[in-house]
Amino acid sequence: MAGPKDEEQPVREHDVTGLLLAWQAGDEGALSRLMPLVYNELHRLARRYMAGEKTGHPLETTGLVHEAYLRLVNANSIEWQNRAHFYAICARVMRRILIDFARSRNYQKRGGSFAHIQLEDAAAVPEAPGDMLAVDEALKQLAAIDARKSEVVELRFFGGLTVEEIAAVLDVSPETVQRDWKLAKAWLLRELSHEPPHET
Repeated sequence: MAGPKDEEQPVREHDVTGLLLAWQAGDEGALSRLMPLVYNELHRLARRYMAGEKTGHPLETTGLVHEAYLRLVNANSIEWQNRAHFYAICARVMRRILIDFARSRNYQKRGGSFAHIQLEDAAAVPEAPGDMLAVDEALKQLAAIDARKSEVVELRFFGGLTVEEIAAVLDVSPETVQRDWKLAKAWLLRELSHEPPHET
């Protein structure tokens, strides 16, 4: 896998989107050309995720990026839209890797610990694997009630996408994203504080 691209060379939206579409169309070399363009952003995403893991976690930041890359190589069924969509999928893949790892290590959820996660700060991450598992379970419950709100949380809280980027990925207005984000945060805080959840 290629390393980081020279930060002095700006990454253009149409470059990334063009390579994503070429990869989707069957150009196997497109992924190799894409990764240097997006490596720094993927590393930033991975660093945020790993900041929430315990010291000494077997996966380091670079390892998480590489594991996500390996999973993406086999992701032939994704219909890529643009750069924001790509980062959203990568964030989801990274979260799934850590969830799978936490479950394989038999981590236990800490009741109510999600209350300490700074949902108001979209750049925050869970503080421990137990928190990650609790969030994952809560997001599944939210998805069963309102799938779009669950996606908004995943893209905003875990993926770090802006409101405008999420709106583009989900094909809704920024106002809808902001409303979903506000309601979903309130629902999750109630759910993970063991208070009776209300309809969103």
